[in-house]
Amino acid sequence: MKKVITTTHAPAAIGPYSQAIDTGDLVFISGQIPIVPETGKLLEGDIRMQTEQVMKNIGAILAAAGLQFGNLVKCTCFLADIGDFKEMNEVYGSYFTSELPARAAFQVGKLPMGAKVEIDAIAIKK
Repeated sequence: MKKVITTTHAPAAIGPYSQAIDTGDLVFISGQIPIVPETGKLLEGDIRMQTEQVMKNIGAILAAAGLQFGNLVKCTCFLADIGDFKEMNEVYGSYFTSELPARAAFQVGKLPMGAKVEIDAIAIKK
């Protein structure tokens, strides 16, 4: 079973992919950059502001799947500048209270639309 998850409360896909795919036990959330859903434009701002928008977008997709941040089991964070890791991590960490997901973080050459951060995620349906 494979079901496409979509919501207007997160940015529409800007390429040939889905916001998320529900496989029955797991939900795979495509990489989210700090696009404001209402405008379709990249949120200009520092790494904290951009990470906050990314996490809001992930939260909206989780909600559309009937899940929440506690369902996340794995996240991958892509940073345009690894020097932004500490600030990104503080915002990211504020979305979790327990049962932290596994995570990896990388500096990449360039992100879509000039974003400072992109995060993808995998959630389990409990």
